[in-house]
This record gives sequence, C-alpha cells and structure tokens, in this order.
Amino acid sequence: MFAFRRSLTSAVISALRVSRTDQAAVSGSVQRCLSTQTDGEVRIATILKEKFPSASSLKVVDISGGCGAMYEIHIESSEFKGKRTIQQHQLVNQALKEEIQGMHGLRIFTDVPK
Repeated sequence: MFAFRRSLTSAVISALRVSRTDQAAVSGSVQRCLSTQTDGEVRIATILKEKFPSASSLKVVDISGGCGAMYEIHIESSEFKGKRTIQQHQLVNQALKEEIQGMHGLRIFTDVPK
C-alpha cells in the first residue's frame, strides 16, 4: 500500500511538473509580456496624453485579462494641482467619456507631481 501511494504521489508530482512546463510554454500566448500593451491600453494612454500633455507619469493597465472590460489608470499631472481628488477623477472620466461606455469598470489613481 505504501509503495502504491508513493508511486501515485510521484506520478501526481510528475504530472504537475509537466503541466507547469506546458503552462509556461502556453503562458506566452495567455499572459502578455509586461513590455507590450493591448490596443485598449494604447488607445486610452493616447487620449490621456493628449488631454493631459503635462502628465509626468501615466500608466494604463487592462486588469480584465485583456478583454478591455476594466482598466486601471495611474496618472500624475500638474494639471491636477489645487483640485480635490474627486475633481481630478472627473477630469479623467471626462477625457475618457466615449471609452467608458464600453467598460465594466475603471480604477483611477491621480496625483500631483512633487
């Protein structure tokens, strides 16, 4: 019984290793490389760069797994100076008015350069 359990455990571990290796090989097509952006990320970043030309930092991430349903935006711009957080977010929402209609959610993080 012990030998059977041990060989079964070894077989399961081997299968997991193979699965992990296969997953790593496939993950290139499932998980995108961090240096590439989806079309949606590029489109949103372009709009925000036009709307906030003095932005010192801008990061747009598709957090929906690549389908474009939800994004996270981090933007730092001097244009936010003197505005409350809600006003900063309203400016971003207004800039993305058309794109937001096709989204399920949007996380916005704004800041003023220091």
